[in-house]
Amino acid sequence: MNQTEAVRVQLYLRQLFGNDRVIVKLRPKDGSAEIMMGQEFIGVLFKDEEDGEVSYSFNMAILEEDLPPAPRGLS
Repeated sequence: MNQTEAVRVQLYLRQLFGNDRVIVKLRPKDGSAEIMMGQEFIGVLFKDEEDGEVSYSFNMAILEEDLPPAPRGLS
């Protein structure tokens, strides 16, 4: 992934989430990028090229300890 692609994905994510704090930060070692919300890391972006088509995969892990308690009545 290059800088132009990172900027395009960043613009897309900002529009999608309605949040100008989304930042796509390239990782030069492996060609992926970090997705940040302001100063907070929220996930990783990977570029996939297959059969002449390009797609981007956003992977966000959510830790159990970060979740709020379950609403009453749900199991």
